[in-house]
Amino acid sequence: MAYLSWDHELDTKIPVIDNQHRRIVEYINELHEAITSGNRELVGEVLEQLVDYTLSHFAFEEELMEQSGYGFLSAHKKVHLMFTRKVGEYQQRFELGEDISRQLLTTLRTWLINHIKRDDADYADIVRMAMDLESPKKTGFLRRLFG
Repeated sequence: MAYLSWDHELDTKIPVIDNQHRRIVEYINELHEAITSGNRELVGEVLEQLVDYTLSHFAFEEELMEQSGYGFLSAHKKVHLMFTRKVGEYQQRFELGEDISRQLLTTLRTWLINHIKRDDADYADIVRMAMDLESPKKTGFLRRLFG
């Protein structure tokens, strides 16, 4: 059974974002499997992949918000930055030999669910309108670009 399962309540109804969020969930599950296996090297590899993917997701998400004229982009970027720093601290501790695995998993699961349900839900309507996802017959700029 998966450590973290995708729930329809996490859908932003922005397909590209939902697919990226699902991939982050998959990485969290891969990290759980690596931890369970006791393979520290594998844990480090999956952690690095997870962090790299999440950073690129944040950049993509922020670009969508900017292109859509989302008014709270600056605050959202700060949330991403704080999370990035927190995970960076976990990575440093891991590299120093500390076993942060279980603590990190709990943090990732809790943060991701809360972030999607609160912070990402806040911008979803604006981005969907800008991408013209509300009306499949229209072709807005962002829909052509990312749809």
